[in-house]
Order: sequence, then structure tokens, then C-alpha cells
Amino acid sequence: MKTTNAGGTVIDEPKSREAVKPAVDKSTAAKPATKPSQIYVDGKFYAEGEAKVSVFDHGLLYGDGIFEGIRFYNGRVFRLEEHLERLWDSARSILLEIPMSQRAMTEALLETIRQNDLREGYIRLIVTRGVGNLGLNPEQCKTPSVIIITAQIALYPETVYRNGLSVVTCATRRTNPSALNPAVKSLNYLNNVMARIEANLAKADEALMLNDEGNVAGALRGITRSVVFEIAAETGIKVSETDITRHDVFIADECFLTGTAAEIIPVVKADGRPIGTGKPGPITARMVARFREMTRETGTPIYS
Repeated sequence: MKTTNAGGTVIDEPKSREAVKPAVDKSTAAKPATKPSQIYVDGKFYAEGEAKVSVFDHGLLYGDGIFEGIRFYNGRVFRLEEHLERLWDSARSILLEIPMSQRAMTEALLETIRQNDLREGYIRLIVTRGVGNLGLNPEQCKTPSVIIITAQIALYPETVYRNGLSVVTCATRRTNPSALNPAVKSLNYLNNVMARIEANLAKADEALMLNDEGNVAGALRGITRSVVFEIAAETGIKVSETDITRHDVFIADECFLTGTAAEIIPVVKADGRPIGTGKPGPITARMVARFREMTRETGTPIYS
């Protein structure tokens, strides 16, 4: 049996079958904060109603900036170092100088979580080009801005993790790397937004994007994806990376998506066709179970 990861990965079948659950155990998740969220903006904390950026910030005007989405579980930030490395890689690619060290960024991020008294949640880390004028030239932006937002997030209801979601192939193609490499997590997300709109119009849960060659578009250097590879290696499951087409998705025995916000989530229908049995399968169950263990037990401590 083969399981297809929508990024072009084929994984052999494990032996056991377990119920699929979301990575966050909602029975133990921290309750939403009653006080206004505290947001970090350029070295200071502001209540969410007071946190502002200039209308001349090029992150707003042109999508000129980068971001990372990061999860924290059980008082630990999951894969923080990898996320910061990817942020710095994105910055180097677009010639954006982040105005602090990775060590200082780590402390700012941890302190933002502490300010909000959270143990479970999601972090949006943003670096914009900064304030300039209405012209496009980034040389007008003298000082990049750093914004850190924490929140609790549930991208999908728990029933979707149990029952799986549907995807639809969209007409919008993934941006060609020769134009703007999708490995850069830029603030210009219009390519993804248009795909999301197509999925909404088709009443599907997610959009499946293709590249210019008609293959399923590969993801950026996905951190949750890399965790799946680690789990596969430790459990003796063979992984191969290759280009795949819609046909390969249609005939897969299982399929799942990975992402920081979505975590690991099964796909049971593609373009109206059931995948495998039309239910989440054993490989997905194994991946989700082990992923849950890792998120609860590993990471950078917040309150140490």
C-alpha cells in the first residue's frame, strides 16, 4: 500500500491502525486569555487594540516582508530553531536585514508568549521592510519592523481530523521559482489566497495547486513535513520524494497534508474521487499519534 503526501512523497504502509486525532489535546489546552492580547512591535508590547503599523510600511503597501507561523505546546515552542533558520533564509533571499539576532528574536518571542500567559497556541512572527514612501524602492525603508503575535488557533474542527478533508485542484498555478520562489515565506500571499478562493467556490476544504509542468506543486521547506520524515525513519517506513500528478493522488491508498497550523491532517477526497477507502488510513494514524507525542515532549521551554 502507498500513502501520498501532497508535496510529492510516497510512504509505505505500517501495520497498525489507530484513530486519527488532532495534535492539540483540547481537554488540556489552555483556556483563552480574558485580558487583551499583548503584541510585540519593535521592542515594545501593546494591547491588541493599540498595536499598529504605519500606512507607509512596505509590508502593507507591497507585501514586502516575511513571516513564520510557529506552534507551541505544553509550555514548549516546537521546532523554534528550524523556524528561525527558515525566517533568516527568507530574509537573505529578499535582501532584508532582520534588525536583531536570532538569540534576541528567540527571547522576544518567548517573552511575548509569557506576556499572554499561554502554554498552547500559535505564533505569527512578521518582519516587514519598514516605513518608506509610496514608491516601490526598498531603499526608502530605513528600518525593518518586527511584529510578534500569539493566539490560540484551531484551523479545523476536531471532526475533520477524525474524518478527513476534501481537496480540489485549482486553476491557479503555484508561482514559478524563476519569478518568486515559494520557498520564501513572503507577506505576498495572493497566489495562495486565490487558490483558497477557488476551494471555497468549489465547497472543498483545501486547494491542490499544480506547478507549470502540471505536477502537484512542491511545498516550501516544510518543518512539519520534515518531522513526518523523521517519524518515518524511526519507525522503519520507507520514504521517497518524486514528482506526482493528480492521477497519483487519485489512486493513492492514503493522503495527508502537513503544515504548522494544520499539523497533520488526512485527505479523503480529491476532485470528487475518494482516496483509498475514503477514510483516514493507518499511516496517517501512526504519523499523527507520534507527532502528538513529539509536540508534547520536545521543544524550547517557555517558562524555564
